[in-house]
Amino acid sequence: MCYKLIVTDMDGTLLNSSGEVSVENQKMFKMLHDQGVHVAVATGRIYTSARVFAKYLGLKTPIIACNGAIVKDLKDNRIIYENHLSREDCIKVVEICRKYDLYYHFYSQETFYTEKLDRGSLKYSEWNKTLKEEDRIDIRIIKDAYEIIKTEADRVYKFQIVSDDMDILARARKELESIDTISASKSWHNNVEIMNKGVSKGEAVRNLAESLGVKQEEVICFGDNENDISMLQYAGLGIAMGNADEIVKEHANYITLSNDADGVAAAIKKFVL
Repeated sequence: MCYKLIVTDMDGTLLNSSGEVSVENQKMFKMLHDQGVHVAVATGRIYTSARVFAKYLGLKTPIIACNGAIVKDLKDNRIIYENHLSREDCIKVVEICRKYDLYYHFYSQETFYTEKLDRGSLKYSEWNKTLKEEDRIDIRIIKDAYEIIKTEADRVYKFQIVSDDMDILARARKELESIDTISASKSWHNNVEIMNKGVSKGEAVRNLAESLGVKQEEVICFGDNENDISMLQYAGLGIAMGNADEIVKEHANYITLSNDADGVAAAIKKFVL
């Protein structure tokens, strides 16, 4: 099979445990570019965060961000596809988060909103210090999420909820999943991510492949967590990382090495180059 589009998740997949792209993965991506193969990232991160790595890797294919809720063109920042939460659903999510006293943050197109600098927001704030000004993420510490959602953040693409109490997190997720206009997934063991109903990485990859004139069987997707399953199922070849959750491995056609052992590069070498 001649594969024409490679799509990879970032955290736990393309990035190693230090949050970096290894030299071997960089080398493989350059070889793919030289051979005219499309390469894209599909991440739960906000677009501006994914853009930093895409620029670093020299990617030209549009970025799939917020678990597929938005797809943007790197060249002109044009939105190719979007599917955001309604204001009403955003309010419901905030109410449930407050009920269980859970940390949460949410993304509009290029703004990261949080009521306190902690967990994910603290991580991104520290990362900002290492970036050029034009690459920094717009993190806004707000007093009241209700007011921001009602007056400013008219297009929220994703909520991320984080807790180390798995019982409370599971109870909150069950309650969130009772709202039939939203979907819930996770990208790490201690989070729940909320998007509009129908949003998934798989659907975003399908739209991207069609826009590039690439057939489904010509697509390879890499992932490690629950939010990657839909794109592994869509792909002609779905590849789970060696460090992936067991449920992800069950939905994969092939299991490669871990993210710390250059698993993406190893599979590209085996199936593409």
